[in-house]
Amino acid sequence: MASRPVDAEARLSSPPRASILLDAEVQPMGPLAPAEDIRTDPATWDPRLERAYYDGDLRAGEAVLELYSRGVDVSRIQRAFSVGAFGLSRLRRMVPTRWSITAVDDIISARLRERIKTYDWIPEHRVYSLEAMGNRWVVLMSPGVWTYESIEAWYPGTTWNPTEDVAFVGDWEGPLGRVGYAGMGGCYYAARLAVTEALERERRQARVLVLREIHRDQLMPLGVWLVRESVRAALRGRPARFDTLEEALEEAGRHLDLPLRFWLRVSETLGGGRQETLSRYL
Repeated sequence: MASRPVDAEARLSSPPRASILLDAEVQPMGPLAPAEDIRTDPATWDPRLERAYYDGDLRAGEAVLELYSRGVDVSRIQRAFSVGAFGLSRLRRMVPTRWSITAVDDIISARLRERIKTYDWIPEHRVYSLEAMGNRWVVLMSPGVWTYESIEAWYPGTTWNPTEDVAFVGDWEGPLGRVGYAGMGGCYYAARLAVTEALERERRQARVLVLREIHRDQLMPLGVWLVRESVRAALRGRPARFDTLEEALEEAGRHLDLPLRFWLRVSETLGGGRQETLSRYL
């Protein structure tokens, strides 16, 4: 909860052993060695976080939303959430980092989603794109009641796909949100936060589809922060605008290596599982 990074010094009992740990449960870890002593400099607390920490009657979800509204960076809220800094005094618990990140992304984006559903639709179809760190991103927005879907395509030989075929994973939600946890994990909620932030800034509502290609150029898993910040960066760019969904889909396909027919085959909102709306009959 410090207001700035804390300086630390460690004395090791032996030279670090060259190794790299890759595991689905923890962040990548490099060379390791036993520590004889660790010292840290005193830190000054961020007063916004300090206030939430000492308020034992403030529920954790309310603390997250209040800190976000006061301009505290999401990643700092997530770290404080992980060490049990928020919530009713008798109920505070430490939370595994991967769950604290997803919890904060979900809490904030769910609140923004409810606001967005009261706004007018965007007036046209939009395509945002970005290429960074071995990932290609396309965000398609269309006029309509809030619907959100996120799909990832992992190429063969990438970290979580040892097979010889491209592996797709995705989840979606309609205007009422989701009942259960998204099977694709925290990436779903990280991208949803970036999307809801952008629509809230514009005070508009849309149907949203986030497409991500992970190529072999991504040598190391970088965590869901990469998803959140990449989608944020894409949505800060200038979109291509179109009058029809077909034109927007054609533009989206230009930014992806995989033919669009593969994405449509797995998409619930654009593929065979798409739900019709009354606008078709008006």
